Amino acid sequence: MARYETVIGLEVHVELATKTKIFCGCSTEFGGAPNTHTCPVCTGMPGSLPVLNKQVVEYAMAVGLATNCTITQNCKFDRKNYFYPDNPQNYQISQLYLPICRNGKVEINTGSGKKFIGIHEIHMEEDAGKLIHDEWEDCSLVDHNRSGVPLIEIVSEPDMRSAEEVIAYLEKLRLIIQYLGASDCKLNEGSMRADVNLSVREAGTETFGTRTEMKNLNSFKAIARAIESERERQIELIEEGKTVVQETRRWDDNKEYSYAMRSKEDAKDYRYFPEPDLVPIRISSQWIEQVRSRQPEFRDEKMERYVRDYHIPEYDADIITSSKKMADLFEESVSLGGNAKKVSNYLMGETMRLLKEHEMEPEDMGFSPENLTKLIGLLDAGTINGSVAKEVFEKIFLEDIDPERYVEEHGLKMNNDEEGLRAVIGEVIAANPQSVADFRNGKEKAMGFLVGQTMKATGGKADPGMINKILRELLDN
Repeated sequence: MARYETVIGLEVHVELATKTKIFCGCSTEFGGAPNTHTCPVCTGMPGSLPVLNKQVVEYAMAVGLATNCTITQNCKFDRKNYFYPDNPQNYQISQLYLPICRNGKVEINTGSGKKFIGIHEIHMEEDAGKLIHDEWEDCSLVDHNRSGVPLIEIVSEPDMRSAEEVIAYLEKLRLIIQYLGASDCKLNEGSMRADVNLSVREAGTETFGTRTEMKNLNSFKAIARAIESERERQIELIEEGKTVVQETRRWDDNKEYSYAMRSKEDAKDYRYFPEPDLVPIRISSQWIEQVRSRQPEFRDEKMERYVRDYHIPEYDADIITSSKKMADLFEESVSLGGNAKKVSNYLMGETMRLLKEHEMEPEDMGFSPENLTKLIGLLDAGTINGSVAKEVFEKIFLEDIDPERYVEEHGLKMNNDEEGLRAVIGEVIAANPQSVADFRNGKEKAMGFLVGQTMKATGGKADPGMINKILRELLDN
């Protein structure tokens, strides 16, 4: 059987983090009641005129610079004409002929080493509305809140060869954009969306196969599954002597199946022409340098600095910098006096556990670095022990409570009365003669049992280290 190579390119749509839409003053906030973030401009009313949001241009330039693109200093908008119910104007303002960014690249890490993925272009455009399908009423409703939300579309070269490379590329893009503050890139809210263009060809040939475009991909797992499914579908068609049709396909992640939506359009089908209501954009070299000067420290540089300046292991730095929110929490907690390694341990341990348990992304975390630092201070001072700290941190994670007040109000301070503790330990020893005998016969596990019984007797408020010390002292006599 012939060996096949998969050829993949991506079109990544990213909603930008502006307060208002690209051509009007309506809010871009996610989750409002349907059709409440609208005006005559973003609902396409006759006679309304667009006014370009300058921040959109600056975000697009920032992403372009961070992905090694050339900035098009004389660019403009075009009208892309198409007729869908969620497109109120019956056209979309986009960029075809002179996109703002071109000819970039990003480096990814794969199982076989480092690789560059080319970026053909990045262009600015407005988002369409959203169709809501009501199966009960057998109808579709339109919400125009998303109409006019600013987007950049990042179009890659067909340089990826596997789902692994696609996910690595998307993760790299997402981190770059999040570190810039240009978007939160939440796939579950649609602020980052990827369309996958995929074809297969016999290994060793240079000619591209017929490609399809996969839509409706709202998670990295869905993207990986869709790629594997479409690859297998195309290979099966070729093996059977059938033709792969160039078309747009919709992925159903629940059924792990895709189905054809429409034949794939070319640019000529959209009848593009220059947008008559917007003047061309002139981007000076000075403006580019201003945007470049505001570029943040990105993940790779941050990782190196954490290892060098905070003396934490490379593994810790890798985990922490994998999320901008996590990195910000780490740095702010350390700046408030938290020990770098202890802060790192909380972020990598309890924080990651709770994120998984509550099915949250790091960007969804709402607790403050001040409260994390206070908790570590309470633990270091011996005010609370490790088990209490774990309980209190969960409250911080979920409700961002003040740990000092919480510990005081709930009577969670550690009992450091050594004489009182000796009395409790004496009672535990008297009540557990078999465990005492086991310990004296060399069974170290018995010590753990006796410590546990003492902790239970003190309501978890004693210092396990002090318990251990006193127990050994009394049992050795």
